Amino acid sequence: MGGLSNQLLVVTIFSYVLAMLAYAVEYAFGARSVVGQRVLVGAGGPDVVSEISDTAFPVARRAGLAAVGLTVLGYLAHLGALVTRGIAAERAPWGNMYEFVMTATLVGVSAWLVVLAKWRNLRHLGLFVTLVASILLAIAGMTLYVPVGPLVPALQSYWLVIHVGAASIASGIFLVGFVAAAMHLIRLGHDQGKRNFPYSLGERIPQADVLERVTFRVHAFAFPIWTFGVIAGAIWAEAAWGRYWNWDPKEVWSFIAWVVYACYLHARSTPSVSRRITSWIAVLGWVTMLVNLFGVNLVASGLHSYAGV
Repeated sequence: MGGLSNQLLVVTIFSYVLAMLAYAVEYAFGARSVVGQRVLVGAGGPDVVSEISDTAFPVARRAGLAAVGLTVLGYLAHLGALVTRGIAAERAPWGNMYEFVMTATLVGVSAWLVVLAKWRNLRHLGLFVTLVASILLAIAGMTLYVPVGPLVPALQSYWLVIHVGAASIASGIFLVGFVAAAMHLIRLGHDQGKRNFPYSLGERIPQADVLERVTFRVHAFAFPIWTFGVIAGAIWAEAAWGRYWNWDPKEVWSFIAWVVYACYLHARSTPSVSRRITSWIAVLGWVTMLVNLFGVNLVASGLHSYAGV
């Protein structure tokens, strides 16, 4: 089962990379995003909102449909890789960094598919979601991989499923929120006349207000899950080490990430704070998540160091 998991991960990465290329074809050869443009219907008629989508371009439409199909194929292989890893290990498959990244990216792609089902005009974002997922999985497979094995004693607890499971779910959802926030900033810059990279990418991505709403809804959904994960971690720490808080680097950065995302939600609910600033806070939140995952685990030593990494 461990070998099958590894093979399925290779299929997953190739599927996501091919999906990314197909999304790129749709992006390159599709129409510019002009959702919300007003056109006149007849002489003296009312203004109506029209949506010009890439479905008007057959090549772009076919590439977009192929990209979604490849994303679903990669998702199924990804799910299979995680399930077979868990069967081989006879435990929840998130006992080390390799498995955590696999789980978080699976949740991220799941969240993206849900967003796509609700807002089909956001399909261009799939280019950036699959890009991030492919990079993270490639890093996991090439540098974080450890053979299937038992958990270290500190992780042999039912709290592993609760605490780490909640953290991986929230991390995956935050991934999609980060992509939406970054694209919102790019679109805002493009709308203000900036044409240098990366603002030049804003020509064909969805409208800024749509991206901003998606950013908020994704973060509003993920934040309570992250909060629960932090609280569950404190309870587990008290049971394992006798204290709820040990000022371990992982605990500190988890709290920093919580504060940043709490600031995002507070700023988003404050009318005087611009949407540009709130999106930058969301991007900063994802940076803290990356520091928490890679910087703390690979550089700092503490009670949360993962087995084999």
